[in-house]
Amino acid sequence: MENNETAPSKYDAALGKYNTNLNDADIKAQVATLIEKKLPANNTEEVKKLLFNCIDLTTLNSSDSDESVMKFTERVNKFDEEFAELKNVAAICVYPNFAQVVKDTLEVENVNIACVSGGFPSSQTFIEVKIAETAMAIMEGADEIDIVISVGKFLSGDYETMCEEIQEIKDTCKDKHLKVILETGALSSASNIKKASILSIYSGADFIKTSTGKQQPAATPEAALVMCQAIKEYYEETGSKIGFKPAGGINSVHDALVYYTIVKETLGEEWLNNKLFRLGTSRLANLLLSEIKGEEIKFF
Repeated sequence: MENNETAPSKYDAALGKYNTNLNDADIKAQVATLIEKKLPANNTEEVKKLLFNCIDLTTLNSSDSDESVMKFTERVNKFDEEFAELKNVAAICVYPNFAQVVKDTLEVENVNIACVSGGFPSSQTFIEVKIAETAMAIMEGADEIDIVISVGKFLSGDYETMCEEIQEIKDTCKDKHLKVILETGALSSASNIKKASILSIYSGADFIKTSTGKQQPAATPEAALVMCQAIKEYYEETGSKIGFKPAGGINSVHDALVYYTIVKETLGEEWLNNKLFRLGTSRLANLLLSEIKGEEIKFF
């Protein structure tokens, strides 16, 4: 590609507006202080109810079938009957070939259909395939699309290809929300996570998301802090609010409270709703329900 010599300047200029030279040890220390000082006050029933309402209830297994996804969706329908006093999950997240199954089964309002797309989880396929898969998922009923950045392109400094892919997929999504997964565990440094965050937002992401859950480490508080700082700085620069979604490895209510605390302290109260904050997990749903109700509940 002959234009590779000049094209990166556009993306370097975008990055140049932000501080991307971060120290990993500093970020780790900031997170530790934040959790120690601010988390205890957030350990309330009200916060846990909000966290439940921010869940993208997810099934992304090789063994998923029409029947299992139908049953999965029916639990979300039943939730409204059995827990009428609580707000339901934010979305059901499935592979794109199950979007129609969820659409045909889902009976409750205010629960979106999210699909992983674009060669998830590796993002290693042709851009034409990524666009086609995204378009088909939307045609079948998806309200939201979760894609992974081309991590290899990013790490080799080919920002142009990485960003143009996101732009093309966002063009395909039109008014549907595009969540862009950074796969932070593969990016190896806070500086890389900050750069990938800015470039993804610049290219059209409505949300930035930590991980696929298919690679370790998945979500970490340190990655979350850097991503939220990027969202904040972008908002201050442009006035545009971008959502944040930690996903992968959220195994306890404490984990969820850590991410809530980081969002609250970095981005503020305006981000504490499921329009701008999501949690990608399934196991968390029962854990939150159990703590809210004060007894062990295995509903999902």
